[in-house]
Amino acid sequence: MNHLQASTQIKNSTNLTLGWLVVLGIILVAANQRAPITSVGPLISYIRESTGISNTVAGMLTTVPLLAFAFMSPFAPKLARRYGMERVVFSALVVLFLGTVCRSLHGAGTLFAGTILIGLAISVCNVLIPSLVKRDFSHQVGLMTGVYSVSMNLCGALASGISIPLARDAGFGWQGALICWCMLTILAMISWFPRLRNTKPATAEVSTVVNDKKSSLWHSKLAWQVTAFMGLQSIIFYMLAAWLPEILVSRGMSESAGGWMLSLLQFSMLPFTLLVPIIAGRMRNQRPLVLLTAVLYLLGIGGLFMNTNALVPLCAVIIGIAGAFSFTLAMIFFSLRTRTVQEAAELSGMAQTVGYIMAAIGPMLFGLLHDMSGTWNLPLTLLIVASFLIFVFGMGAARNRFVNSQESEQVQV
Repeated sequence: MNHLQASTQIKNSTNLTLGWLVVLGIILVAANQRAPITSVGPLISYIRESTGISNTVAGMLTTVPLLAFAFMSPFAPKLARRYGMERVVFSALVVLFLGTVCRSLHGAGTLFAGTILIGLAISVCNVLIPSLVKRDFSHQVGLMTGVYSVSMNLCGALASGISIPLARDAGFGWQGALICWCMLTILAMISWFPRLRNTKPATAEVSTVVNDKKSSLWHSKLAWQVTAFMGLQSIIFYMLAAWLPEILVSRGMSESAGGWMLSLLQFSMLPFTLLVPIIAGRMRNQRPLVLLTAVLYLLGIGGLFMNTNALVPLCAVIIGIAGAFSFTLAMIFFSLRTRTVQEAAELSGMAQTVGYIMAAIGPMLFGLLHDMSGTWNLPLTLLIVASFLIFVFGMGAARNRFVNSQESEQVQV
């Protein structure tokens, strides 16, 4: 009996250790999903001067990964079903490592080639990690989703803040500041490697039918409202990630301070990334949260029109809180607006594919409007318009209905 109890304790201890290793692996993969992108924004001026590219082309450094997200999202579940999620995620990390190295080589060609590889790799993780969390932590999906989101946003915020100190103060230059993130990818690869032995075939739960034009989702008004909400919140985030430091520098703020303002924006998202899904899931509809989101966006972005650097930290915090609301609402709509796991996967695939195509236009258009007008007021007006549209489409997406219901989509009791 004692021998049986000892064996049981050893088994439980081993399972607990493996469980923590799985959690660590997910955290490290999540840490790689924003940092390679948000680290670019503060370095735009360095990159532009070194490579001779225009503001419009520089904006594409944020646009290209988003196009890669939209392109790769439909293929990730298919690869997972064939090779297993663990192997596909590990392969994506290898591609991410290669892309980060390639991006940091001298020249505009390698800069964009590496950026494409980074976008493709992150896209695979974007699609598969939430499905893996649902598979391995079926009774703790909310908690693990929160941990995953916090890791992603925390490292994204740190990347924005330390880019300038690494490039200028540490003397690494923009290439060295970007290639430093290879270390984070290597850690994720090391943590993920043991899982390759126990890779499992992906289930039908991760299937995303995003290109099936016959699917009723493509004819659902509600599905398009969720998709538009997803795209608009992405547009705002990635335009600011690419250009906020540049805007602040042009108004007299130091490069380092401009980068830290982008970090402050992202740090302010962290507590609300955990709280909003819990609150939203308990509400009959999420319209009050959508209204609050739009108001916060308008207040924060409106403050950027005032040429006063003293207000910038407050504006960054307000925009960050709005961003946390809009991002987590977009994620939870995939579950709340569907009846089955398969519908949720299809809605997620549709919204991420179309939404990221919408978001990809933003940074490039932002830079183009600045080149045309010579000021930042016209590009910032674009953010104001996006905030109003978030309210319009969000109020529809927040109603207590299901996609794939009849077109009237009756409100549930």
